[in-house]
Amino acid sequence: MRFEDYNPLEDKHYSILDINGQIVTEEDLPSFTEEELLSLYRTMLFSRIIDEKTLSYQRQGRMLTYAPNIGQEAAQVGSAYAMEKNDWLVPSFRELGGWLVKGVPLKNIFLYWYGNEWGSYMPEGVKVLPVSVPIASQLQHATGIGMANNIKGEKNVVVAYVGDGGTSQGDFHEALNFAAVFKAPVVFIIQNNQYAISVPRKKQTASKTLAQKAIAYDIPGVLVDGNDIFGVYSATKEAIERARKGEGPTLIEAFTYRLGAHTTSDDPTKYREDDEVEKWKEKDPILRFKKYLKNKGILTEEWEENTKKELEKEVTLTFEEIEDKSDTLIEDIFKYHYETMPPHLEEQLEEYKSFLEGGK
Repeated sequence: MRFEDYNPLEDKHYSILDINGQIVTEEDLPSFTEEELLSLYRTMLFSRIIDEKTLSYQRQGRMLTYAPNIGQEAAQVGSAYAMEKNDWLVPSFRELGGWLVKGVPLKNIFLYWYGNEWGSYMPEGVKVLPVSVPIASQLQHATGIGMANNIKGEKNVVVAYVGDGGTSQGDFHEALNFAAVFKAPVVFIIQNNQYAISVPRKKQTASKTLAQKAIAYDIPGVLVDGNDIFGVYSATKEAIERARKGEGPTLIEAFTYRLGAHTTSDDPTKYREDDEVEKWKEKDPILRFKKYLKNKGILTEEWEENTKKELEKEVTLTFEEIEDKSDTLIEDIFKYHYETMPPHLEEQLEEYKSFLEGGK
């Protein structure tokens, strides 16, 4: 694609794969092998299955609050697949598909949502920052990593995610401003799922698009069909290549939809209509990709059913591995933050232990 052909002020969505599974921008179709296509589809299925089963665990009282990703699989898997191994992924809290692509073990993901500090401890070589719940604060970290890469002469790129609500935070604008000034190799991806908890996108900003916010910082901005895995991949790939060549940051708005609740503590029926949700279900990114793969004779029902059973089994076994065996130790809450616990945290730890023991 060419960013200059997609002026974000025009509200023109970049897309390769339409809702019927048909290619609409043939010249931009990525040259994936059949094996890669099935791997992408498998990862999207894995994300959906993890979501569905985790929601069930949470409703049974076996898991803490959880933020589902249902409906946003293409925006996550497509963008992360465009990254190289040494590129950094900087998430907010709803990037399950990206974590899976980048090699974050499912056990870690479950540990995090189970309330265990060690869920944020990434294996060696997995360049993914921990979950960041304070909205948009992670973008400052992403810009910092990008600036550090430039200082060190490294060619790694940072891909950072934020929701549509996060664009109303000062951190969003500060991060883009610094990244633009210092040409930090950062790709900022807005997962515009139309709602920041219960606040609709139209109440976040008067801007026609979120991608147009790039104009203020004189960096490329593009609005992408976030349910089109090929479109998201292609746009992210070009942005990453720009960044790696020293041309600075890019802002991508992945226009998608949160089919489920914001978290398991949320009731979306209080602020949106069922008719709206049903219309977006027709644009389901997994269903769209499935139509394409079946039309090409790449995907069979047998392969899909066997894959689903395999993934469901993996999810069940992994959760059972941590359930009731992964409560956070009191010491971990304090010692996890630094390589060596500083004196003020040692003091707080002892005070907390005393409190739990009844002040003895």
